[in-house]
Amino acid sequence: MSFSIGIVGLPNVGKSTLFKAITKKQVDIANYPFCTIEPNVGIVAVPDERLDVLTQMSKSAKTIPTTIEFYDIAGLVKGAHSGEGLGNQFLSHIREVDAIVQVVRVFGDSNIIHTANKVDPKSDMETINLELNFADMATVKKRVDAVAGRAKTGDKAAKAEFDFFSRLLAHLEGGLPARDFQRTEEERPIVKQLNLLTDKPMLFVANTDESGPFDPESYQKYFSPNDKPVVISAKIEAELSELAPEEAKEYMKELGIAESGLDRLIRASYELLGLITFLTTGPEETRAWTIKKGSKAPQAAGVIHTDFEKGFIRAETISYDDFVACKGESGARDKGLLRLEGKEYIVQDGDIMHFRFA
Repeated sequence: MSFSIGIVGLPNVGKSTLFKAITKKQVDIANYPFCTIEPNVGIVAVPDERLDVLTQMSKSAKTIPTTIEFYDIAGLVKGAHSGEGLGNQFLSHIREVDAIVQVVRVFGDSNIIHTANKVDPKSDMETINLELNFADMATVKKRVDAVAGRAKTGDKAAKAEFDFFSRLLAHLEGGLPARDFQRTEEERPIVKQLNLLTDKPMLFVANTDESGPFDPESYQKYFSPNDKPVVISAKIEAELSELAPEEAKEYMKELGIAESGLDRLIRASYELLGLITFLTTGPEETRAWTIKKGSKAPQAAGVIHTDFEKGFIRAETISYDDFVACKGESGARDKGLLRLEGKEYIVQDGDIMHFRFA
């Protein structure tokens, strides 16, 4: 199961620098707009200390983390929805991702030009959000126009469709994102089919300079109360990505940073998508598997192999904490902490599972 995050923002806010740090992948970075034309793609591991613990306990030959794909999408500018700055091409790239990370420049540097010639985080976010909103309005208006004729003939299905899309269009015209649009369970798949940009979950990154500060509260004034930004210095993260692990730890200690900003961003992206991890472990490999929160045991089994879901019988399940406390499967079994879960069991983050199937 693969999930993707698109990194967006105005030109020269630090998107490509951040992407390079995330993926440790060299990309073309230059001090001018539209340096990135085609989106760079990188697959990164989701940090999970549990994997190292289980690998040691099971003496696993391999350790396989779960991953997320990050797309570095070229800088958007005012008028992107109507084609400004190759906007239509870039917006089509955003449509393909599952969620969006919007990088907001909160650092000042006269050597790095700003498209508006001033650093104004609120204005920058308004520009990006408006462009995404305008693009969605165009998409929905096409649907309204397409059913308008049939709706006038008295076709009940067409009339219902026309009313629904008109309501959605009015919502967008009010400057609100599609993700805030109220919909019934029956209407959810209709909205999903539209693949609207503002319907995608969004996470904000406040890109600061090397001196910080790095606490989110210092920048909350730029964001709405519900948007808790991940504060990162893309420049520092790019430097850290070039160092050996021990050197990186030492450098972070010098800077007074307890945890890599990238680790926080990757985890926050994972949570944004509503994902959890279940684990499998043994001598051959210890592995993390990605599923949607609320998935049942057969669905989790299907992530490993479709046959596991089709022939699902039960799942032998131990929580990660119990597995570690009991020093492995046999200890957990002896203490009655190995559970046999059926088809209705909702998998919990950190469950260590072994599936039985026909």
